[in-house]
Amino acid sequence: MTAPTKPPHSSPADGPADALAGSPLGEDLHAPVIDWFDEHARDLPWRLPEAGPWGVMVSEFMLQQTPVSRVLPVYEQWLARWPRPADLAREAPGEAVRAWGRLGYPRRALRLHGAAVAITERHGGDVPTDHAQLLALPGIGEYTAAAVASFAYGQRHAVLDTNVRRVFARAVTGVQYPPNATTAAERKLARALLPEDERTAARWAAASMELGALVCTAKNETCHRCPIAAQCAWRLGGKPEHDGPPRRGQTYAGTDRQVRGKLLAVLREAHAPVPQSALDRVWHEPVQRARALDGLVADGLVEPLSGGLYRLPLT
Repeated sequence: MTAPTKPPHSSPADGPADALAGSPLGEDLHAPVIDWFDEHARDLPWRLPEAGPWGVMVSEFMLQQTPVSRVLPVYEQWLARWPRPADLAREAPGEAVRAWGRLGYPRRALRLHGAAVAITERHGGDVPTDHAQLLALPGIGEYTAAAVASFAYGQRHAVLDTNVRRVFARAVTGVQYPPNATTAAERKLARALLPEDERTAARWAAASMELGALVCTAKNETCHRCPIAAQCAWRLGGKPEHDGPPRRGQTYAGTDRQVRGKLLAVLREAHAPVPQSALDRVWHEPVQRARALDGLVADGLVEPLSGGLYRLPLT
């Protein structure tokens, strides 16, 4: 969801080197999507030069499965408190969980804290530029390493989030939705579509992601606003309905995830260990409540103490 400084447009010199080698497809898509992005990209703080690589990394952790509107206030508070990885690394991991607030999936906070510690210890406090070194950081997978390398350092990498995958599925493959999990074929297609010029490739990664977020959305897509509607295989094919495996829906009410959130909310508000009785009051069903608490302990998000007390982790 981030982007480097705007470069001049550039077309691949020799074309992609794999499945679409010699095809004009990628070149036909690059310029209109990047031009659209130059005009319509949202003004987001992690896209500003002063955000730096650490700001880009923080945004990528926070934006996973969480909308921009919820991330913005937490992101700004986080960077004000911890402007560099070393600032976060000096704090207890529980403070990262506390500051994460209600963004959801709080293990991301622990992973970001772990990455900050590793950056401080291994890289002198600077987010590494090398993709392999990024991938070696705790809590960073294929997507995040590619996103940071691309958006923070302007490198040429295939950045495949849900939005990009949906754009490629529709525009190139001609289907409404991508598979539930990223496939080797999708990775091959993404590499084939990358512009050869490094900084143009980074701009393309950000632009295709923004197109999926704002125009080629999962529901109620606005094709009349799409800069590549004339080339879109799905639209040209009459927008056939999805006929693959059922798409996974997200439920929350009544789930263990909801109970975990309620338990963590109590611990985030407390600055001293919390007794079991305070946690028992947040959910009526004792078996599910105990299962959720055990899961939080197993995930390292909650630390049990003697005497039936609990707190956010200090180590």
